[in-house]
Amino acid sequence: MVMSSLKLQDLIEEIRGAKTQAQEREVIQKECAHIRASFRDGDPLHRHRQLAKLLYVHMLGYPAHFGQMECLKLIASPRFIDKRVGYLGAMLLLDERQDAHLLITNSIKNDLNQGIQAVQGLALCTLSTMGSAEMCRDLATEVEKLLLERSPYVRKKAVLTAVHMIRKVPELSDTFLPVCAKLLHERHHGVLLGTITLITELCERSPAALKHFRKVVPQLVQILRTLVTTGYSTEHSISGVSDPFLQVQILRLLRILGRNHEESSESMNDLLAQVATNTDTSRNAGSAVLFETVLTIVDIRSAAGLRVLAVNILGRFLLNSDKNIRYVALTSLLRLVQSDHSAVQRHRPTVVECLREPDASLSRRALELSLALVNSSNVRAMTQELQGFLESCPLDLRADCASGILLAAERFAPTKRWHIDTILRVLTMAGSHVRDDAVANLTQLIGGAQELHAYSVRRLYSALAQDISQQPLVQVAAWCIGEYGDLLLEGSCEETEPLQVEEEEVLALLERVLQSHMSLPATRGYALTALMKLSTRLRGDNNRIRQVVSIYGSCLDVELQQRAVEYNTLFRKYDHMRAAILEKMPLVDRGGPQADEEVKESKEANHLLEPAPVPTEPQASKLLDLLDLLDGPSEDSQQPPPVDPSPEGTLIHLLDLPCAPLAPAPIPNLKVFEREGLQLNLSFVRPPGTPTLLLITATATNASEGDVTHFICQAAVPKSFQLQLQAPSGDTVPAQGGLPVTQVLRILNPNKAPLRLKLRLTYNHYGRSVQEIFEVNNVPVEAWQ
Repeated sequence: MVMSSLKLQDLIEEIRGAKTQAQEREVIQKECAHIRASFRDGDPLHRHRQLAKLLYVHMLGYPAHFGQMECLKLIASPRFIDKRVGYLGAMLLLDERQDAHLLITNSIKNDLNQGIQAVQGLALCTLSTMGSAEMCRDLATEVEKLLLERSPYVRKKAVLTAVHMIRKVPELSDTFLPVCAKLLHERHHGVLLGTITLITELCERSPAALKHFRKVVPQLVQILRTLVTTGYSTEHSISGVSDPFLQVQILRLLRILGRNHEESSESMNDLLAQVATNTDTSRNAGSAVLFETVLTIVDIRSAAGLRVLAVNILGRFLLNSDKNIRYVALTSLLRLVQSDHSAVQRHRPTVVECLREPDASLSRRALELSLALVNSSNVRAMTQELQGFLESCPLDLRADCASGILLAAERFAPTKRWHIDTILRVLTMAGSHVRDDAVANLTQLIGGAQELHAYSVRRLYSALAQDISQQPLVQVAAWCIGEYGDLLLEGSCEETEPLQVEEEEVLALLERVLQSHMSLPATRGYALTALMKLSTRLRGDNNRIRQVVSIYGSCLDVELQQRAVEYNTLFRKYDHMRAAILEKMPLVDRGGPQADEEVKESKEANHLLEPAPVPTEPQASKLLDLLDLLDGPSEDSQQPPPVDPSPEGTLIHLLDLPCAPLAPAPIPNLKVFEREGLQLNLSFVRPPGTPTLLLITATATNASEGDVTHFICQAAVPKSFQLQLQAPSGDTVPAQGGLPVTQVLRILNPNKAPLRLKLRLTYNHYGRSVQEIFEVNNVPVEAWQ
């Protein structure tokens, strides 16, 4: 006999009336026991009521898995009241991770073929919510038939179900292609909106569908033009904008169809200009349509004037009072700054104004855009604005702002003096937030500007006397005083105000740096070395310097102690050599990785073109020694590689004659990956001077009709190898055989072991994210033997 239980309404009231969580659990456990008993007794008349209560319990977070099979029984029931609760329970309690969901496939198929609209709607809703790939394949034919059903209620739900099927099983694209063209003539708002969404999904996932639907661009243009001029229906207008949801969806579809296609882009240029000029932006609905229009103009091959119009619209968005609209405008302008730099430059004053926004996300995006707008013509004005922002910006933005100013000054500095002044201001305002290489870059810059030595040392001395808390500034000032302290005391610089400095003042300032609790060990090392160098540049007695140096001979910091002990030894035993050892540092060339690579390539080219002696072992051993600094000593790397015992090499060593080495045989290229038009090829080069080094160039090409974006190639090798991944040439592989993306892998193989690579490719293609992991085991023997 079925135990008496509460009605759903009574259960809700009792649960809400529970004063503690323990009381709530007690009520639910008691009712769940009644529900289980009812399910066991098989009460068909009240099964749907018991399941409805169980669904409410599930919504509160309590376990309700024991009701899954009851959902199947209710779905198979001929009564509509049972089916309604059964399908609702299936959507809440079942998903594709559980095998039980496959048991309702036949029930859904029967209900789709019943002809009752309400039942068909329930089945379609359930299928679009929790249908797995297997269910989608089995029921695709039934959904295709319902797309042409007379009732717009069923057609709308069938379209949305087809969208879910395409997302789950992209291979079903061909099933829905013919029907979509007919549905574009639909006048029902929901069906048309769903059809546009379905076509968008098809085009993003299938190149064949993209090519097929480019034929309907004129029809889409006509639909959108009708929306803009006459409106679709008054009931779907929002704030005076005719059906903004449908407009936005059509614009997104046009953006996909017009991307990298000249003919489609040209056919929609006039319409986009009309939408951009006639849309009211006083309400959010109009701003949304206008923003989608801008994105479409930017992505397709639009006319130059239309792109300028799009940038101007984003400029107007920057003046909007809504923070979200301003953020969207800044983000979009940041994307456009590379392709339409001059058009974005016109809105530079407005962008700079956004730096003062109290909203952190807005000011960060404005900072990124401001740094991207800096060029050789506006570097002075923009740097001044950015320095003003640096003084008052939040702490979390200070590092990005300081590093951005330093990079801009390094790229576009009009003069060396301006460059030095700019770096000094940044170090003074935010020295603790700059990049690690800022000190080395400034010392290199000052060292290379001989005419500015006196000016630099005076500026740095004045800054150091005012503030010793900014550690990078203190380090540069200590280095400069040590190198050019004699110029500081001469007082012969005409570019600065007269500054009379005594030797005792300089020494006292450096001692103050050494004794300050704010000084880092590295800063103390700079100051101690500066004192030591001043012992050869000052004309007074060196006893004070010797006393300070001897004090740090017992310092707890090992690096500082070692430095002080060596300097004391220099005073006591090698005083006659001190002046020569402490001479001014010679200028050291500091180039970026790209410059270093170019120099190396040119040297290798000259080496191949000119006769030269056979390379000897120390070159390879030096490279291995450098790697040992990172990985620790190894027995294999300590021994130089054996000399090639070929007859030609032996003869050259015997006669000690210069002779050009034989050119190695070319290593064949290797195709390691191909999918949907994206192809990755590897080419191999072994530099003649370093036989254990292998240079691999990974080249990604794209023959499909959609761009491959956010492309990242990562590699791994066994532990016996040394791998260095250099920066790629870009992260977007253009469609239809555009400029390929290349990346160089430097692999050191001291044991000449067989090479195995593990590659991971991550990218976005046709709107979906793809990740591929695979091994390359067929590297040519010539690449590693």
